[in-house]
Amino acid sequence: MLGTTLNPINSSMIATGLAGIAADFHVAPGTAANLVSVLYLCSAVMQPTMGKLSTLFGPRRIFLLGVSILLAGGAIGGAAGNFGMLLLSRALIGVGTSACYPTAMAIVRRRADRLGVGVPSRVLGDFSIAAQITVVFGLPIGGVLAGAFGWRGLFWVNVPLAAIVLATAFFTVDRDEPRSGTDRVRMSALDLPGIALFAGSAITLLLLLGDLEHPDWSKLGAAVVLAGALVLWERRCCSPLIDVRMLAANPALQRTYLRQLIAGLGIYTSLYASSQWMENVGGYSAYQVGVILLPMSAVSIALARLASNRAWVRWPLIVGAVAIAVAGLLMLGIHHGSGVALLVLMSALFGVTNGLSNFANQTTLYAQAPGDTVAIAAGLFRTFGYVGAIFSASLISISFGAHTSDAGFHRLAWAVLVIGGVSSLLAALDRTIPSVASQDGATTAG
Repeated sequence: MLGTTLNPINSSMIATGLAGIAADFHVAPGTAANLVSVLYLCSAVMQPTMGKLSTLFGPRRIFLLGVSILLAGGAIGGAAGNFGMLLLSRALIGVGTSACYPTAMAIVRRRADRLGVGVPSRVLGDFSIAAQITVVFGLPIGGVLAGAFGWRGLFWVNVPLAAIVLATAFFTVDRDEPRSGTDRVRMSALDLPGIALFAGSAITLLLLLGDLEHPDWSKLGAAVVLAGALVLWERRCCSPLIDVRMLAANPALQRTYLRQLIAGLGIYTSLYASSQWMENVGGYSAYQVGVILLPMSAVSIALARLASNRAWVRWPLIVGAVAIAVAGLLMLGIHHGSGVALLVLMSALFGVTNGLSNFANQTTLYAQAPGDTVAIAAGLFRTFGYVGAIFSASLISISFGAHTSDAGFHRLAWAVLVIGGVSSLLAALDRTIPSVASQDGATTAG
């Protein structure tokens, strides 16, 4: 569970050190921001790739490898003598932490199947809660580290964290079962052309979505061509990275990925837009914004715990989608003179969506993905979340324009309302979503 938090916490806490890094290495703020995007891009590509390695070499082995790469990346960043070394460090951190979530899902699946406990909803709820806690404390932890040790502390902190995760996983996680064939034979089944095509299509799409204010439509053409080539290759490959035949035959799993993308787009758009608006238009300090957003975290954790204890799946998805639509309606009525009570209510609605949608989509994925592909499926699940997060940045930039304003905030409110409406329809009309995750390995249809 600690391992699964290492990617999101590194995504958030770096924000507190960008100004210091730009000053020390004499680079522009936009150049320093590449430290954020390089981790997102590496993570989007490497999550399913690490899942593939997990199926070939064993989840425990790849988990330990990934955390070791994280440790090396943290040390390189802490000792970096130039900006290029920092970019390398962030790339290694992205690659290393990408191993943790898909392999953790595979380890949980292996243990649950062996014990015959069905869908371990409480454990999946713990994963969801851990990620939400990371969202809450990532920036404050980054602020404390940067204040006490300078920006290098944001990199060095990965060394003890990785060491703790390595030690506990090495001694407590069951060893992988022996795989047939040699490492060289298994390496030949890695599907390097598929990884290259997936990386190319994902990166070009994310680069396009990250700058829709000044779109380069040639990137869209390149992404479509590469994605088409990926599908053609994977259909012929005997050991594909992305099993497109399985995906084509599993429309329920396709819809789960789509819901995850839309949920990520909705929550990141509303959260980041409202925090910018509160500081730049509402006149609140960064500390006050953090306090106003605390109900989001409290509600997220409480509802994720409730839903996971009861193993609810279908209704959390519907309620979470409706909540983001209601939040969009509320945002339409908020302006620079609005009282703090409305902002707190908006924060709580974000928490309803974040707590319920994340857990329910993750649990649905676990139930829908074939057992031997759960690691790759989980990695791809995270990739779709990254697409939503990066898309949200462009949506916010287009809506606000050069200056944050009430009018821009209300344009985003309409977007959030539409996102919530689409999410509600996707959840309510999909009868394949289980009502509950049963404990006997099956699911109960809605």
